[in-house]
Amino acid sequence: MKITIAGAGIGGLATALSLHAAGFDQVVVHEAAEEIRPLGVGINLLPHAVRELTELGLADRLAAIAVPTAELAYFNRYGQAVWSEPRGLAAGYRWPQYSVHRGRLQMLLLDAVRERLGAHAVRTGSRIAGLRHDSDLLVGADGIHSAVRAALFPDEGAPPWNGLVLWRGTTHAAPFLTGRSMIMAGDGTQKFVAYPIGDGRLVNWIAERPLDGEPPERGNWNRPADLAAVVAHFADWRFDWLDVPAVITGAEAAFEYPMVDREPLPYWSGDGVVLLGDAAHAMYPIGSNGASQAIIDARVLAHSLATTGSTAAYEEIRRPATTALQLANRRQGPEVVMKLAHERAPGGFDDIEAVVPLTERAEISASYKRTAGFDPVLLNERASWSVR
Repeated sequence: MKITIAGAGIGGLATALSLHAAGFDQVVVHEAAEEIRPLGVGINLLPHAVRELTELGLADRLAAIAVPTAELAYFNRYGQAVWSEPRGLAAGYRWPQYSVHRGRLQMLLLDAVRERLGAHAVRTGSRIAGLRHDSDLLVGADGIHSAVRAALFPDEGAPPWNGLVLWRGTTHAAPFLTGRSMIMAGDGTQKFVAYPIGDGRLVNWIAERPLDGEPPERGNWNRPADLAAVVAHFADWRFDWLDVPAVITGAEAAFEYPMVDREPLPYWSGDGVVLLGDAAHAMYPIGSNGASQAIIDARVLAHSLATTGSTAAYEEIRRPATTALQLANRRQGPEVVMKLAHERAPGGFDDIEAVVPLTERAEISASYKRTAGFDPVLLNERASWSVR
């Protein structure tokens, strides 16, 4: 089977590696950009995605460029703890959770594709327009503005915007909390996220709030942000354990991005074509699921093709799961605990148990893990997607 992949992002490259591991040797990735460069800022890889990369033989390479996340902690806008939980191996998973620079992960996958599939397996400056290709299967992994998706659904239009804007950046700063903590502070409307990547002293951060007027370009992660405008909204967010204004103003670079996603689709495949990753199910960047879900897509698609010769099983497994996750993220996913704490105690609290009881907080966390596919028991016991 000859397979063409549109897009050399994380999803497209993971698909090439997964197909090769499943026995497909006629796979070519087409990338519209003339050069693939390590762009972007930090992302998180959840244990279910790390499992898939581990089974592709990339565990050591990944560990060398990433920070193993020790905990996830939520706070209100005053820096008071709402909920925290261990992550990765400390939470009972067989695989770690990682914080990593998106561009470095992409280059890791690119190097692996070229090593395993050959130097010409990735063709840059090569845009796949619509459904035109010369192979048995076209995999549309070309992102939120997918040309392949647009050909399947020509009347869809631009990604819908929810009125929020994200500012993302990286700053060299002192470690906070455990030194490997991922924190989120906010009130359900305005939010600040931070976690270390790289050497542990490079902090990736995200600031989020409503935006008046029309949003900036939708779906462009690389639009420069005005740091002075960003910090003005977080000027009094100084906690005992983190100075938010200092982190923002110290950024090496920052970018703005309107909070957009895509509507769930009734189907992902057609005659000789299938969608994957953001092209299939772009979702709000909540719960650290974007890249992780694309990697899982890649593995399930390869397994489906190798064991059944079709994409039907892939779509049957992945489309309902990611649809549920898209909708959960629209409801703020596990981050809803910050919203609840603010609604019930807008001026802060003396005892979080009296505001959002432990049983409620724990169930919010556990429910999202089940929806997103990384409940620790279920993940640890699930059969592998490896074919051989």
